[in-house]
Amino acid sequence: MAAANRANVFTACHKIVKKHYTTAGPDKRTIFEQLVFSAILENAPHKVAEQCYGTLQSEYFDWNEVRVTSVPELAEMFSKHPTANAAATRVKTLLQNVFEAIYTYDLEGLKKGNQGKAVDSIEKYGATPFVVGYVTQHGLGGHSIPVDRALLNLMFVLGAITDKELEKQAVPGMERAIPKTKGVEFSDMVHELAVDFQMAPFSKKIRDLLVEIAPDAKSRFPKRVSEEPAAAKEEPKKQAAAADSSSKKKTPTKKAAPQKAAPTKAAKSTSSTAAQKKTAKAEPAKAEPAKKKATKKAAPKKTSTRITKKKPK
Repeated sequence: MAAANRANVFTACHKIVKKHYTTAGPDKRTIFEQLVFSAILENAPHKVAEQCYGTLQSEYFDWNEVRVTSVPELAEMFSKHPTANAAATRVKTLLQNVFEAIYTYDLEGLKKGNQGKAVDSIEKYGATPFVVGYVTQHGLGGHSIPVDRALLNLMFVLGAITDKELEKQAVPGMERAIPKTKGVEFSDMVHELAVDFQMAPFSKKIRDLLVEIAPDAKSRFPKRVSEEPAAAKEEPKKQAAAADSSSKKKTPTKKAAPQKAAPTKAAKSTSSTAAQKKTAKAEPAKAEPAKKKATKKAAPKKTSTRITKKKPK
């Protein structure tokens, strides 16, 4: 993208956000306190960051107590933060690295040395680019505009950066387009707009404001991906649900008939077989005594005939 086009976007953005947002002014905290505060401010509204920072000061005895607190516990303290867990992780990481490096939480000595070396030291403590930019601007007196994910997404939609620059997390030319005397004012107000857009990307009010800054921003607005696919998937789901309901209604009637008929047939068959068994057992019982009587009577007749025949001889 041409440098002139970038500068026009930054200038228009500064001009329009002044109508809708205000600046918090210079941060007069110590460098270490700015380090912690900016770690909370990243991707969050300034008002919410102030509340979270105030909670740390009121709920904990000192920074060392905050350092030994777990990330989940710190995240609970940041309940209103849009990315509470990430903010808690940044704060704990900075506190731990600073303590291990210098065994204290006093970084005011960074003001006396070279600004480049001071920035390198802050980066070694695990500070993000946003934290480095914030401390450089407010604590070290340099001209650096803090850039977080919310601001990157905003600048991409406004057309100030390309896809590749978005991936590299860089907004080139912003410090050149915005003078140092307006750096704090621009940073505060643009940050608030970026966070509002991040939290409500489909807000008509915010979109109208972005179109006012860059009329071609409409083509880069995030789209509601779930709308069309959801509508397209509703009909197949409804048809499947209707098929399931119809099959469920039909299957009980088919299964119910044999279930009712089965007991009656079984009862009849069991009763008939029982009757047959009774008759089968009853008939042989009467027949056996008749045969026995017949054999007993027949035996004496045979013996009597044989005896009569032997006497004449």
